[in-house]
Amino acid sequence: MRHLVTVACAVVAVGIGAGAALVTTSAAPAAAGAAVPVTITASSCGASAGWHLTAGTVTFDVTSHAPGYTSVYLVSAAGDVLAELPSLGHGRTQPLATALAAGRYALRCVLTDATVRVSGPVQVAGTARGTAAGNRPLPDLALSGPVHAYTTWVAARLPGLLAACRKLDADVARGDLPAARSDWLSAHLDYERLGAAYNAFGDFDPEIDGMAGGLPEGTATPGWTGFFAIEHALWGGQPAARVRPLTRGLVSAVSGLIADFPSEEIDPGDLPLRTHEILENALEFQLTGTADYGSGTTLATAYANTQGTAEILGVLAPLLRSLAPAVLLAARQQLATVQGDLLAERSPDGHWTPVAGLTTPAREGLDGALGSLLETLSQVPGILTPRDGA
Repeated sequence: MRHLVTVACAVVAVGIGAGAALVTTSAAPAAAGAAVPVTITASSCGASAGWHLTAGTVTFDVTSHAPGYTSVYLVSAAGDVLAELPSLGHGRTQPLATALAAGRYALRCVLTDATVRVSGPVQVAGTARGTAAGNRPLPDLALSGPVHAYTTWVAARLPGLLAACRKLDADVARGDLPAARSDWLSAHLDYERLGAAYNAFGDFDPEIDGMAGGLPEGTATPGWTGFFAIEHALWGGQPAARVRPLTRGLVSAVSGLIADFPSEEIDPGDLPLRTHEILENALEFQLTGTADYGSGTTLATAYANTQGTAEILGVLAPLLRSLAPAVLLAARQQLATVQGDLLAERSPDGHWTPVAGLTTPAREGLDGALGSLLETLSQVPGILTPRDGA
């Protein structure tokens, strides 16, 4: 539940593919294969006369002279968004690129004050492969229902997490370390299922679930706390007296999180992103064994991550069913395949195969299934990105 990067200003293109070179015979001429210059002002969104282009890969070099920040969208006649610059600052130039099929398009500029300016028509002729399909614009409020549902789900599970942490602490308090190892896993999985909420957990997340990577002295760094520090101690042969401060600290941190959570908010844009990033995180840290501090249970953690992903897909399902039903169906089918592959590595007594113990066929099958799922889930943020005014 960590190590994700947020890009403040990105160019988003939907379905970019190989195509023919750009040709223009418009009021804004450009050499064949060159980018089309577009200038935004407070009163215009590029050339009012528009452009005539050839189907294939098209790039607009967009320069903003409008005040503040402008969101720039390339939209089809039906209103679908094919490419976008979410936040182009005054005086900045950025490329807006995608692959266009024959048809009529336009640039839409949403200014800082929410004023919308529209360019002249972008007329595209010819044929090309790999062209963008586009996404229906989604207002911010469309995600308020899923965010509320997910926040309610998380809040309902935090008391169970606290109870599991207290049970772990009680095991260590009485010196029953075998029981503590079993209860550590239960508590840790309870936390890992909450994958889409960690941005709303603030400083509590690294305190509860921070790994040692990046710490000055690694696992020997004073003040390292949370589940992984406890795992390292429990499977590293530390006596109960050394483990107890860590489990007491965990109970305190989770109690603090519960008290703080009602005042926190989950960003509406986070839910679509997390459908992909939770399992991308699992691929990087759980399936490589990087997050294994002695218990050999990273496949169990990966399974908990799939459960968290399934919950997010559930709250987003009404929107996805309307906008991209094939993506929702494929994601659910592929998620079930990944979960089946993971559960195949859990024995009847609850023991999980360590990553290093996977057979080559099992490893290849899991990697392939997860790769396919991630490819499908990577479409969700583009489909459900809020685009007010697009």
